[in-house]
Amino acid sequence: MLKGKCLKVIGLDVDPRAAQNISLDEFHLLQETTWPVLDSSVDICVCDYVLEHIQNPQAFFTECKRVLKPGGYLCIRTTNLLSYFGIIAKLIPSRAHIRILRQAKDQVREEDIFPTYFSCNTIHTLRQYLSLNHFDHAVFGYEAEPGYLSFSHFTYYLGVLHQKLAPGLCRIGIHAFAKK
Repeated sequence: MLKGKCLKVIGLDVDPRAAQNISLDEFHLLQETTWPVLDSSVDICVCDYVLEHIQNPQAFFTECKRVLKPGGYLCIRTTNLLSYFGIIAKLIPSRAHIRILRQAKDQVREEDIFPTYFSCNTIHTLRQYLSLNHFDHAVFGYEAEPGYLSFSHFTYYLGVLHQKLAPGLCRIGIHAFAKK
């Protein structure tokens, strides 16, 4: 929640319902790859579980680089394709995601499910894109609480076991911090 703690919070989304987000000062509906934001006008760009939905990562990182001020920061949290969650999501066709997610979590709405591409969702690939776009960066895997597995004690236990045993490259999530 950055609203009220900085000059302006701008939201960009492909979903027009995001305009109702009370945490935003300004909203822009994305309808093309070029963002409706001025060059070098943003101090920090936060992408929270967005990268898995990006079909063209190079266009995405080009826009991040364009809108960030010199010394600006890019912060990313995304699903790791090499984790059990990423592998399952990649193997299951997008049209079936809603059925699977409804079994795992309560109150999942169809309109909240977007196509996933996982074009840049490994630590290695994310590092490559950030380097290619001349960002100074740190990228690492992290383990999140296995909430999607809480529909049964056994699957939740498997998720906790994964947290303890999985190597860094296979952790459930990826954090990336980059500076222009």
